Parts: sequence; structure tokens; C-alpha cells
Amino acid sequence: MKKFKRWEDIHTDGINRMEPRAHFTSFPSREAAQSGDTSKSHYYQCLNGTWKFLFLEAPEYSPEGFYAEELETTNWDDITIPGNWQLQGYGKMHYSDLWYNFPIIPPRVPTDNPTGIYRREFELNRDLEGEQLILRFNGVDSAYELYVNGEFAGYSKGARIQAEFDVTKLCRKGRNSLTVRVFQWSDGTYLEDQDMWWLSGIFRDVELYTRPAAGLYDYTVNTELDSDNQNAVLAVSVKLTEQTGQTISYELMDSSGEQVWNVEKKADEPFSQFVAAPLKWSAEEPNLYQLYMTVKNADGETIEVIYQQVGFRSIVISGETFLVNGVAIKFKGANRHDYNPRTGRVVTKAEIERDIITMKQNNINAMRTAHYPNAHYLYDLCDQYGMYVIDETDLECHGFELTGNYKWISDDPAWEKAYVSRMERMIERDKNHPCIIMWSLGNESSFGHNFRAMAKRAKEMDPTRLVHYEGDFEAEVTDVYSTMYTWLERKDDRLTMDKIIEKSKKPHILCEYAHAMGNGPGNLKEYQDLFYKHDKLQGGFIWEWFDHGIETVAKDGSVYYRYGGDFGDDPTNGNFCIDGLIMPDGTPSPSLFEYKKVIEPVQTECLDIEKGLFRLINRYDFISLDHLQLTCSLFEDDKLLDSFIVELPQLKGRETAEIELPVGRELEKLNGAKYYFVFSYTLKEDTAWASKGHELANASFELPGKEKLPKVHADGELQVTNDGALVMVSGADFTITFDSVKGSIKEVTRNGKVQIEKGPQFNFWRAPIDNDMYYVTDYRTKYFMHLGHEIAEDVRYELKDGVFEWQTDALYGTTNSSWYYQLQYGYSIYPDGDIVCRINGIASGMKENAPVMIPRLGVNMRLNKDFTDTMWRGRGPGESYVDSKQANHPGVYQKTVDELFTNYVKPQENGNRSDCDWVSLTDSNAKGLIFVAEETFDFSASRYEISDLEHAKHTIDLKPRDYVILNLDYKQNGLGSNSCGQDQLEKYRCKFEDFKLEFRISSFNIEDTTAVELGRLGR
Repeated sequence: MKKFKRWEDIHTDGINRMEPRAHFTSFPSREAAQSGDTSKSHYYQCLNGTWKFLFLEAPEYSPEGFYAEELETTNWDDITIPGNWQLQGYGKMHYSDLWYNFPIIPPRVPTDNPTGIYRREFELNRDLEGEQLILRFNGVDSAYELYVNGEFAGYSKGARIQAEFDVTKLCRKGRNSLTVRVFQWSDGTYLEDQDMWWLSGIFRDVELYTRPAAGLYDYTVNTELDSDNQNAVLAVSVKLTEQTGQTISYELMDSSGEQVWNVEKKADEPFSQFVAAPLKWSAEEPNLYQLYMTVKNADGETIEVIYQQVGFRSIVISGETFLVNGVAIKFKGANRHDYNPRTGRVVTKAEIERDIITMKQNNINAMRTAHYPNAHYLYDLCDQYGMYVIDETDLECHGFELTGNYKWISDDPAWEKAYVSRMERMIERDKNHPCIIMWSLGNESSFGHNFRAMAKRAKEMDPTRLVHYEGDFEAEVTDVYSTMYTWLERKDDRLTMDKIIEKSKKPHILCEYAHAMGNGPGNLKEYQDLFYKHDKLQGGFIWEWFDHGIETVAKDGSVYYRYGGDFGDDPTNGNFCIDGLIMPDGTPSPSLFEYKKVIEPVQTECLDIEKGLFRLINRYDFISLDHLQLTCSLFEDDKLLDSFIVELPQLKGRETAEIELPVGRELEKLNGAKYYFVFSYTLKEDTAWASKGHELANASFELPGKEKLPKVHADGELQVTNDGALVMVSGADFTITFDSVKGSIKEVTRNGKVQIEKGPQFNFWRAPIDNDMYYVTDYRTKYFMHLGHEIAEDVRYELKDGVFEWQTDALYGTTNSSWYYQLQYGYSIYPDGDIVCRINGIASGMKENAPVMIPRLGVNMRLNKDFTDTMWRGRGPGESYVDSKQANHPGVYQKTVDELFTNYVKPQENGNRSDCDWVSLTDSNAKGLIFVAEETFDFSASRYEISDLEHAKHTIDLKPRDYVILNLDYKQNGLGSNSCGQDQLEKYRCKFEDFKLEFRISSFNIEDTTAVELGRLGR
């Protein structure tokens, strides 16, 4: 019989590891407990810092007696704990979403098994009489052995959950040695195939502390609300290591520091106590009580005091919904990894707190700990700030999907202990946190015997919470029906949201949806509208919070972020780890602002703009709008005409009300101006997560205006000259040069300065976004859409009635395509230098061979590099696309060309502004060009060509051009979420269709007139 190594033994989950229990701290007094400072506990030593380190290709290469006290380690390296060794120069960086990095022969792992031996000494300055000395590892990837003073102390696996070891008998007063041998690969790795970087080592805190042997080993706090969710019973069950006649005093304090009650019980007696009308805990009102448990010996002397936050809340299933405190809440969530761009999975409490604060500021109320229990700090913070949590077991077997037997080990009873143990350890550690609404059994591991066993055990351990697992496709054992990336519409017969609404009899959540990869996602509003429409659709979780880029400094000092494949890792899923609502450095991606708007707590609907009638919808589940201030403002283009505070009606959670407001009823409107009535809902007072004045919701509505007046062109004469293929049209201070071969504008100069270096040229290509990934191969190799060719068929021009008219008939198609556009370019040149451009396109040829979507329909041109400042009337201030523009309201905005650019980790199409009717670009001398249209268009201005963005792998690959590229689009394709999820909805697709784009180009000087004034004039 073949012998299995310890790190390949599925039946050995741990050796000498203490029974799992809640994460808490024991203090010697109430005063110490109230401080919450671990340094004031009985005894505490944090063993983080510099350790000696030996890196090996395999465990078998370990030096003989590597754990011996007398071993000389002077020649070993230094390494920092906590830390992942790959980010400290050892082993190989590797990212994959799906694959195991070795053959699938469970439980075998490669002989080449990178191994790190860590070693340090510590001082113990006390006797241990009556105390238990515990060594706690909060996270070690993947499996590890522990040696103390040359003796084997234990073994554990389960990378992302704490393990504790009783080392009382192995330690002595004075100097002690500690050795930890960590294996990168173990049988546990088969359960740890999550979508993230493969990172190894001791990556969370290592702690040494004592607890009184006669104190509490563990305890469980439960709150049970009555059927009306009014009064409650607080119950505490405790576990002692030894019974010596102890008593426990249970003291409950409210948030104001007032004592609710103080009850003393024998330690072995069950404890429960009535609490009249407690303030309830929810993400909206995270009301917390403080429970102090004072353990005394038979003589009445204090043994220890334990402090625990308590939140009163109930979770029950009611028909097709689950209720929190009697309400079918809506998750407005995000999936979150522990992540840092410099240290990998090493995160501090401050970093976690920053994440939670940012989430709260952007209306996110829920988090799924994808796909493992996060660092323990997170749960206290979620309790305090108010964040619903789905706590997920450290379990994913995704690589088995490609074997054809996805449930290979998930349905194998031999692995039951390995599965169930991981969930038990999570539940025991985190059970006392009110923020946790559901226990998740894991992620993407198929289904079978072991998940049934996990669900059963979860209910035995904690019947007060719900069980979640998306891989239980029939919701056989789970309390909620969970799916991921379920489409809103599709042409095949696969699952869509309407089918879920029709057939599901359980509450539904989307544990992952809307893949926030690169530029995107789109369609967020459509999902949220559906959630609000149906009670049983209880929200979802965006994938995901962070772009998991690895910070890198180039030779010139610029910072960029590497992703899969940048380290020679193979196979890899490339930049699939760059899929977050925030970028690696914490900068919000445009998608975060879009999500914030879509899930905002107050929605404003216009009933009748001219009468000033509006409907307000309170989208909170529990609280009123009393904490918000509503400010209404009236704008005439960029000019603020009026601003006033509106007293909000008394609106409880989920209620609506209609209000009537004075909306410029006696306003004398200017021709061509646009008028906007803007709502802004801000915090009245400071909160724990945002300052007074922070905006949580907004809305903007356009008032009917007066039509534009046609622009009056100045008198003058035009001169037309020829120079070979070039035709020059000149006025008093300008020359416009046409190319009669190509039929296009070659150059525009004014006062001797080139303003336009290349005139408008039809284009339907964009630098592919990540959400184009399943179309881009066809785009490039079937339709050759990046290889456009224009055929000028006929060029005509004349000077008529003082206006120069130019017309080009052309055909535009791609390499080897049988579908094409018939194009007609028309240019009218006026004596004052204005150019009126008209581009008509007729979809022609073998239309049936055209793609179902094309990236855009529009023109691009090159402008002088000095045109660095933009102003536009349309949606802003951020980038927006047809299916992702809720966060950007109509108005007049200004940004530099550089500020228009969104610096996605992997360069791609970005910076679009939608629903515009004019845009200007000016230089430092206040001179510039304005492009004005009767209908709306999209625009972007950049220092990079489409090809630059398309071929760049990282931001450092981008080199600015010495001109500005301006895109004016009749239409641009939506973003969708098809890197993982719904593609562009039918209504947001740019299709092979007829189009017309018309605009006026005027040169101007701000000292003479403004862009706003010029934008109010027609062609």
C-alpha cells in the first residue's frame, strides 16, 4: 500500500490543534476588558516581525533536526511575518481563476512542493500556574507543522481560518524557540482553488497569549426576538475547561453606557434574560449593546472578564423571502477578498476599516467574504459600522469542473471530515457577530454528499442563521436559492431572471453578478429595478471589490500593476484578477460611482416638471430620511440660478411621498440654454463613516427650454485654390485644406496655427474592453473590424452663394468583408471659418454577414496638442456609456484632456461622455474649437490612439501622442458584463444600421465669447 505523506492525508485535519472556538480576549478585570486593548489581557505577545527563513524546493530537503533548539540559523534569510513569501522574493507568483497548478490526482500533490521553514525565539517572562499558554495562527497557506523548543507541537491545514495550540507544557520561563514548517501544496489545496493569486506562507498575525484554565473556553451568544420583533431574550451558553464552582456575572450595557441588567449565575447553569424593547441591529442602524461576562471562583475572586458586542436582530424564512427584523431586506453588496497590492493577502485592521468606510459611503450594505473567512478584524468592524455579511467557508474545488467529474471529491464521503471541519471552524470563530446573516458552504465546488453533511452540521451548530451555497443548484439543502451571473435576457434556453421569478419558491440572491472588470459593468440599473419589483429577489453582490494588481515600480519611477502572465505563470487567466469596483491603489473605478447611484437610498421620480411634482421613494429597509438634508438647485447651463433646502416629508423605510417644488416657473429662458433642476441628499450630521454634507443620493431633471437660434455667420469672402490633389479654402484668417483623392479634410489652420491636423474620418472600432472578450476574437479574425478601408468614389465641390460646399461619396468596409457602409461626407465652409459637417451612413452589402454588434458609429480626428482643456454640455462629470450613465447627470462640465482619461490597469476604451450636444477644446491662451450638434452625440478626447490602447498591456506601455484624438460618436456600444455575465442588452447595442451625424465646428476666443454661448446656437 502506498504511503501518504502527512500533507497528503485527508483524514488528518489537524494534530494537537485545540477545539475551535470563538475569537475573543480574556481580561483580568472589567476595566481592562472595557479598554479592549489586548496588551492589558492576562498575557499577550504578538510574534509578528522578522523571523529567520529557509526556503526549500520540497519538505524532504529540510535539514536534519531543523526544529532543534541548538540549530544554527545565522545563514538563514530574514523574512517578515505576516507575509506571503512570493512577495518577498521566494517561489513563483501565479494567478489563475480555474486551474490547479498540478495534476488532479487527489490527494496527491507534487514532489516539488515549495516549503518555508520559519524560526524565531521569544521570551516568556512569567510562570504559568493556573494558566493555559496558547499559540494562535490566524492564517497560514496551505498546511504547516509547529515545533516548540525542539518538540513537535502540532499540525494544521485550512489556510484562511485560525488554529490554536496549547503550548503550556512545551514552554518555559525565559527564552523559547519556535519553528514552523509551511507546505505550499497539501491535500487541503484541493479545497483552496479560489479565483486569486496563489500565495503561500504565514500571512496573518501570530499571537501568544494566556487564558485562565478555570475561565471560559468558549461561549455562544444568541438573541431571540419575539414574533413582533419588539422584545428579546438574550441567551448565552458557555463551555468551561474545568468545573470548580465558578459563577458568571452577566452585565448588559446599552450604547449610552447605561446598565440594562446584571445577573449572576452558576457557570454550569443555562443563562437567558429578557430584554425589553431593545434597539435592534441592522446595517442601517447598527445598534450594539455591550455584554461583560465576569467569571469568579468559588471564593468570589475574579478569574477573568470577557467583553462581547451584542446586536439584537432576528433572521427567519417567511414564504419566498427571508426577513431580518421582520423585513425582506435587499442586499446591496460586494464580494471582498483580503488584498493589498504590495503585501498580497496581508491586510491590516486599518485597511479593512478603510474598505468598509468606502463601502458605506457608496451605499453598499452587504459583503460576501469571497471565498473564505476574512481576517477576524473585519467582523467586529461590520458589527460596528453596519454591514450584512455572508461568511463563506474556505472551500473551492473549481479545477475539477474541467475533468468532467466536477463533484469528484465533493460527493466522496472520504472527504467529509475535510469539508465539514472547515465550516465548523468558521462558524465557531465568527458565531457571535450580529453582522453575519448567512453561513456559506463555499464556492464553485459542484454538489454532493459532503455539502449535504455541511448543511446539516451548520443547522445543528447554528439554527439562527441561514445556509447559503450557490453550487446547490436546486436549493436542496440551502435556505436561499443563490445564482451567479444570471442573465436578464438571452436567446437560448438557459436560466434567466424571469425564469427564477416564475419558478423559484425560495428567496433568491445573486451571490455574484455584474463583473466589475475593466470598463464596466453595464446593466446595473436593470438588475436593481428587478430587485425592487419582486420581494423574493433580495439583491446581490457585485464581483468584486478590488482590482488584484501587484504594485510594480518601473525604471522611471512610475507605478503600474502586474497581473496574471506577467510573472511567467502558466496557465493563467491573465487580467481576470483585475475586476474590482476600486483599483489596486484604492482609487474608485467609475463603476463604483455607478453602483452607488443605482443603489442609492432615496430615489427621485419626476411626475410633472412644469408643475414641480416629484415622487420620493425611501429605499431604506428600516430607517426614515430624518438624517438627510435635501438641497435643490436650479442651473442655467453652468450658471447656478437658485438653491434652497427642502424639508423632507416624514418617510419611513420603503415608503413613498409626493412633493411639490418651485421649479423656475417664472424663469425667463434663453434660446438654446438648458435648465436643470438638481436634487442632492446629504448627511445632516457626521457619522462614523462619513462627514456632514456627504452626498448619498441625487437626481437631475431637465426643464423644457427654448429652441436654438441659428448661428449668424460673419460676412467675408472665400478663396479656393488648388495644388495638385490638395484643395485649399481660405478666408480672412484661416485655411482649410482638403485632399481630393481621399475626399477628406487634411488640415485646418487659423492665424497660422494648425488647429485640426486630420479631419473627421468614419470609424466603428474601439479599443476592446474586458467585457468584449467573448466577441473580440470574432471582431478581429472573422470581421477584421480593426482593419477598416475607405474607398472614395466621388468628390465634388463648389463655391456657391459665398459658401464652399464639399461632398464625398465613399464606401467603408473591413478586410474581406461583404458588408459595408455607403458614406456621404458633406462639408459647408462659411466665410467666418465655420465648418458644418454631415456624415450619412447607409448599411449596405450582405447585411446578413455583419456582426450582431459593432463597437461604435462615429468619426475621429486629430487636433493640435495645445487643446488641453475641455468643456461640454451633456452627462458628467465622469465617464458614461449608454448602459452605465446613471451616476452622471446632464449639465455643463469642464475637465482637462488628461482628466477625461480613466487609467484602467489594462488599457482599453475609456473616457466617453454621453448625451452631449456640444464640446469645446481650448488652449492656454483661451483659444479653441467648439463642436455643436442639433442631436446628441458621445465624445471622448485623449492623447492615445485606439491602437495605442488596444496594444498596450499595462499603463506604462502608453506613450502620449503629440496631438489630441477627438472621437464624436453617433452611438457607442454598451458595456455589458460579458467578461462574466450578461452581454449588452438588446436596447443598448450599437448595430450595423443607418446613421446620420451632423455638427458645426467653430473657432473661438473666450475673450470674445464663451463655449456656453456658442453652444446655444444651432448650425
